[in-house]
Amino acid sequence: MKLTFLGTGTSMGVPVAGGFGPKNTSQDPRNQRYRCAAWIKTPQRSIVIDTGPEFRLQTLRAGIKRVDVLLITHEHTDHIAGLDDLRSFNYAQKKPIPVYTSEQTEEAIKHRFSYMFAPDKTPGSVDLDFRPFTETVSEGDCEITPLPVRHGKMTVMGFRINDISYITDVSSIPDETAKKIRGSKILVMSGLRWSPPHPTHFTIPEAVEVSQKLEVRQTYLIHMSPFVDHGEVSRQLPDRVKLAFDQLEVSV
Repeated sequence: MKLTFLGTGTSMGVPVAGGFGPKNTSQDPRNQRYRCAAWIKTPQRSIVIDTGPEFRLQTLRAGIKRVDVLLITHEHTDHIAGLDDLRSFNYAQKKPIPVYTSEQTEEAIKHRFSYMFAPDKTPGSVDLDFRPFTETVSEGDCEITPLPVRHGKMTVMGFRINDISYITDVSSIPDETAKKIRGSKILVMSGLRWSPPHPTHFTIPEAVEVSQKLEVRQTYLIHMSPFVDHGEVSRQLPDRVKLAFDQLEVSV
Protein backbone atom coordinates (compact mmCIF):
# COMPACT_ATOMS: atom_id res chain seq x y z
CA MET A 1 0.00 0.00 0.00
CA LYS A 2 1.54 3.29 -1.12
CA LEU A 3 0.58 6.85 -0.17
CA THR A 4 1.65 9.69 -2.48
CA PHE A 5 1.20 13.29 -1.36
CA LEU A 6 -0.10 15.08 -4.46
CA GLY A 7 -0.23 18.44 -2.69
CA THR A 8 0.59 19.74 0.79
CA GLY A 9 -0.13 23.46 0.63
CA THR A 10 -2.68 25.73 2.19
CA SER A 11 -5.81 26.92 0.38
CA MET A 12 -3.92 29.52 -1.72
CA GLY A 13 -1.03 27.22 -2.58
CA VAL A 14 2.63 27.99 -1.97
CA PRO A 15 4.03 30.33 -3.16
CA VAL A 16 0.93 32.50 -3.10
CA ALA A 17 -0.26 34.60 -6.04
CA GLY A 18 0.44 38.29 -5.63
CA GLY A 19 3.53 37.85 -3.50
CA PHE A 20 1.87 37.21 -0.13
CA GLY A 21 4.29 35.38 2.14
CA PRO A 22 7.82 35.75 3.51
CA LYS A 23 10.05 38.30 1.78
CA ASN A 24 13.01 35.93 1.60
CA THR A 25 11.76 32.70 0.09
CA SER A 26 13.73 29.46 0.27
CA GLN A 27 14.72 27.67 -2.92
CA ASP A 28 14.03 24.30 -1.30
CA PRO A 29 11.65 22.51 -3.72
CA ARG A 30 9.82 21.06 -0.70
CA ASN A 31 8.48 24.58 -0.10
CA GLN A 32 6.66 24.53 -3.46
CA ARG A 33 3.20 23.24 -2.52
CA TYR A 34 0.14 22.50 -4.61
CA ARG A 35 -3.24 22.37 -2.89
CA CYS A 36 -3.81 19.33 -0.65
CA ALA A 37 -4.63 16.00 -2.28
CA ALA A 38 -3.38 12.43 -1.94
CA TRP A 39 -3.22 9.16 -3.87
CA ILE A 40 -3.38 5.74 -2.25
CA LYS A 41 -2.44 2.76 -4.40
CA THR A 42 -3.01 -0.86 -3.40
CA PRO A 43 -2.91 -4.05 -5.48
CA GLN A 44 -6.66 -3.71 -6.13
CA ARG A 45 -7.51 -0.02 -5.91
CA SER A 46 -6.32 3.44 -6.97
CA ILE A 47 -7.88 5.93 -4.53
CA VAL A 48 -7.70 9.72 -4.80
CA ILE A 49 -8.44 12.08 -1.92
CA ASP A 50 -9.66 15.52 -3.10
CA THR A 51 -9.34 17.20 -6.49
CA GLY A 52 -8.04 20.73 -6.05
CA PRO A 53 -7.14 23.38 -8.65
CA GLU A 54 -3.91 21.61 -9.70
CA PHE A 55 -5.43 18.13 -9.94
CA ARG A 56 -4.58 17.59 -13.64
CA LEU A 57 -0.95 18.53 -13.02
CA GLN A 58 -0.83 16.37 -9.91
CA THR A 59 -2.04 13.28 -11.77
CA LEU A 60 0.49 13.82 -14.53
CA ARG A 61 3.54 14.18 -12.33
CA ALA A 62 2.47 11.29 -10.07
CA GLY A 63 1.67 9.02 -13.03
CA ILE A 64 -1.93 8.26 -12.04
CA LYS A 65 -3.50 6.12 -14.78
CA ARG A 66 -6.88 5.34 -13.22
CA VAL A 67 -9.12 6.44 -10.37
CA ASP A 68 -11.19 3.61 -8.88
CA VAL A 69 -12.48 5.59 -5.89
CA LEU A 70 -12.71 9.29 -5.05
CA LEU A 71 -12.82 10.53 -1.45
CA ILE A 72 -13.74 14.18 -0.84
CA THR A 73 -13.07 15.84 2.51
CA HIS A 74 -15.28 18.92 2.04
CA GLU A 75 -16.60 21.41 -0.44
CA HIS A 76 -14.09 24.27 -0.18
CA THR A 77 -12.64 25.31 -3.53
CA ASP A 78 -9.11 24.13 -2.83
CA HIS A 79 -10.45 20.58 -2.45
CA ILE A 80 -12.92 20.28 -5.36
CA ALA A 81 -12.01 22.82 -8.06
CA GLY A 82 -10.39 20.13 -10.22
CA LEU A 83 -13.38 17.77 -10.40
CA ASP A 84 -13.75 18.39 -14.13
CA ASP A 85 -10.31 16.86 -14.71
CA LEU A 86 -11.78 13.45 -13.86
CA ARG A 87 -13.46 13.38 -17.29
CA SER A 88 -10.46 11.73 -18.93
CA PHE A 89 -10.56 8.92 -16.37
CA ASN A 90 -14.25 8.40 -17.14
CA TYR A 91 -13.45 8.19 -20.85
CA ALA A 92 -10.69 5.62 -20.29
CA GLN A 93 -12.53 3.55 -17.67
CA LYS A 94 -15.95 3.80 -19.35
CA LYS A 95 -17.89 3.92 -16.08
CA PRO A 96 -18.76 6.32 -13.25
CA ILE A 97 -16.26 6.87 -10.43
CA PRO A 98 -17.58 5.96 -6.95
CA VAL A 99 -17.44 8.91 -4.54
CA TYR A 100 -17.53 8.86 -0.74
CA THR A 101 -18.09 12.07 1.19
CA SER A 102 -20.63 13.70 3.52
CA GLU A 103 -24.20 14.50 2.46
CA GLN A 104 -23.45 18.20 2.94
CA THR A 105 -20.50 18.07 0.58
CA GLU A 106 -22.42 16.05 -2.00
CA GLU A 107 -25.22 18.64 -2.01
CA ALA A 108 -22.75 21.52 -2.30
CA ILE A 109 -20.94 19.88 -5.24
CA LYS A 110 -24.17 19.18 -7.10
CA HIS A 111 -25.21 22.79 -6.61
CA ARG A 112 -21.89 24.36 -7.65
CA PHE A 113 -21.32 21.97 -10.57
CA SER A 114 -24.93 21.78 -11.68
CA TYR A 115 -23.95 21.21 -15.32
CA MET A 116 -22.56 17.81 -14.28
CA PHE A 117 -25.68 16.65 -12.44
CA ALA A 118 -28.76 18.50 -13.73
CA PRO A 119 -31.40 16.62 -15.78
CA ASP A 120 -29.97 18.32 -18.87
CA LYS A 121 -26.41 17.34 -17.93
CA THR A 122 -23.79 18.57 -20.37
CA PRO A 123 -22.75 15.67 -22.63
CA GLY A 124 -19.28 14.38 -21.86
CA SER A 125 -19.09 15.94 -18.40
CA VAL A 126 -17.79 14.08 -15.35
CA ASP A 127 -19.67 10.93 -14.34
CA LEU A 128 -19.62 10.41 -10.56
CA ASP A 129 -21.47 7.87 -8.44
CA PHE A 130 -22.07 9.30 -4.95
CA ARG A 131 -22.54 6.52 -2.43
CA PRO A 132 -23.80 6.55 1.18
CA PHE A 133 -20.95 6.98 3.64
CA THR A 134 -21.83 6.89 7.32
CA GLU A 135 -19.94 3.74 8.28
CA THR A 136 -17.03 1.61 7.06
CA VAL A 137 -17.25 0.50 3.43
CA SER A 138 -15.20 -2.06 1.52
CA GLU A 139 -13.57 -1.24 -1.80
CA GLY A 140 -11.48 -4.14 -3.05
CA ASP A 141 -8.65 -4.68 -0.57
CA CYS A 142 -9.45 -1.42 1.26
CA GLU A 143 -11.62 -0.78 4.30
CA ILE A 144 -12.60 2.92 4.30
CA THR A 145 -13.90 4.42 7.54
CA PRO A 146 -15.36 7.96 7.92
CA LEU A 147 -13.45 10.24 10.31
CA PRO A 148 -15.54 13.38 10.87
CA VAL A 149 -13.60 16.27 12.43
CA ARG A 150 -14.24 19.95 13.08
CA HIS A 151 -12.90 22.73 10.83
CA GLY A 152 -13.98 25.67 12.95
CA LYS A 153 -17.78 25.38 13.00
CA MET A 154 -17.81 23.14 9.94
CA THR A 155 -17.66 19.35 9.85
CA VAL A 156 -15.02 17.96 7.50
CA MET A 157 -14.70 14.31 6.50
CA GLY A 158 -11.47 12.49 7.16
CA PHE A 159 -10.82 8.91 6.08
CA ARG A 160 -9.10 5.86 7.47
CA ILE A 161 -8.02 3.57 4.63
CA ASN A 162 -6.70 0.37 6.21
CA ASP A 163 -3.75 1.60 8.34
CA ILE A 164 -3.64 5.18 7.01
CA SER A 165 -5.76 7.94 8.57
CA TYR A 166 -6.03 11.14 6.51
CA ILE A 167 -7.41 14.38 7.94
CA THR A 168 -7.10 17.87 6.54
CA ASP A 169 -8.49 21.27 7.57
CA VAL A 170 -8.96 20.40 11.23
CA SER A 171 -9.19 22.41 14.44
CA SER A 172 -10.58 19.71 16.76
CA ILE A 173 -11.12 15.94 16.71
CA PRO A 174 -14.18 14.44 18.44
CA ASP A 175 -13.52 11.61 20.89
CA GLU A 176 -15.37 9.06 18.73
CA THR A 177 -13.19 9.94 15.75
CA ALA A 178 -10.03 9.78 17.86
CA LYS A 179 -10.90 6.20 18.82
CA LYS A 180 -11.09 5.24 15.13
CA ILE A 181 -7.71 6.84 14.40
CA ARG A 182 -5.85 5.03 17.16
CA GLY A 183 -3.91 2.07 15.89
CA SER A 184 -3.16 3.67 12.52
CA LYS A 185 0.38 3.23 11.27
CA ILE A 186 0.26 6.61 9.55
CA LEU A 187 -1.73 9.76 10.38
CA VAL A 188 -1.87 12.65 7.92
CA MET A 189 -3.10 15.90 9.47
CA SER A 190 -3.00 19.63 8.77
CA GLY A 191 -0.51 21.92 10.51
CA LEU A 192 -1.05 25.38 9.08
CA ARG A 193 1.83 27.28 10.68
CA TRP A 194 3.92 27.42 13.84
CA SER A 195 2.01 30.39 15.32
CA PRO A 196 -0.21 32.27 16.08
CA PRO A 197 -3.29 30.12 16.76
CA HIS A 198 -5.89 29.89 13.97
CA PRO A 199 -9.67 29.53 14.43
CA THR A 200 -10.12 26.72 11.89
CA HIS A 201 -6.75 24.92 11.67
CA PHE A 202 -4.31 23.26 14.03
CA THR A 203 -0.99 25.03 14.36
CA ILE A 204 2.03 22.76 14.06
CA PRO A 205 2.58 22.54 17.84
CA GLU A 206 -1.12 21.70 18.31
CA ALA A 207 -0.92 18.98 15.66
CA VAL A 208 2.18 17.52 17.32
CA GLU A 209 0.37 17.41 20.66
CA VAL A 210 -2.66 15.67 19.13
CA SER A 211 -0.50 13.10 17.33
CA GLN A 212 1.27 12.25 20.58
CA LYS A 213 -2.04 11.77 22.39
CA LEU A 214 -3.28 9.47 19.62
CA GLU A 215 -0.06 7.42 19.87
CA VAL A 216 0.24 7.00 16.10
CA ARG A 217 3.47 5.44 14.83
CA GLN A 218 4.15 8.22 12.29
CA THR A 219 2.40 11.52 11.56
CA TYR A 220 2.83 13.65 8.42
CA LEU A 221 1.71 17.28 8.43
CA ILE A 222 0.07 18.93 5.42
CA HIS A 223 -1.89 22.11 4.52
CA MET A 224 1.11 24.32 5.35
CA SER A 225 1.32 28.05 4.71
CA PRO A 226 4.18 29.88 2.92
CA PHE A 227 5.56 30.79 6.35
CA VAL A 228 6.48 27.14 7.00
CA ASP A 229 10.04 26.52 5.81
CA HIS A 230 10.47 22.77 5.41
CA GLY A 231 14.08 22.52 6.56
CA GLU A 232 13.82 24.96 9.45
CA VAL A 233 10.59 23.54 10.90
CA SER A 234 11.59 19.91 10.38
CA ARG A 235 14.53 20.39 12.77
CA GLN A 236 12.11 21.35 15.54
CA LEU A 237 9.83 18.31 15.26
CA PRO A 238 9.93 15.03 17.22
CA ASP A 239 10.95 11.88 15.36
CA ARG A 240 7.37 10.62 14.97
CA VAL A 241 6.15 13.83 13.28
CA LYS A 242 7.35 14.98 9.87
CA LEU A 243 6.39 17.62 7.34
CA ALA A 244 5.09 16.05 4.16
CA PHE A 245 6.00 17.55 0.78
CA ASP A 246 4.59 17.26 -2.72
CA GLN A 247 5.34 13.91 -4.37
CA LEU A 248 6.58 12.30 -1.16
CA GLU A 249 5.82 8.56 -1.32
CA VAL A 250 5.27 6.47 1.82
CA SER A 251 4.76 2.71 1.85
CA VAL A 252 2.75 0.83 4.48
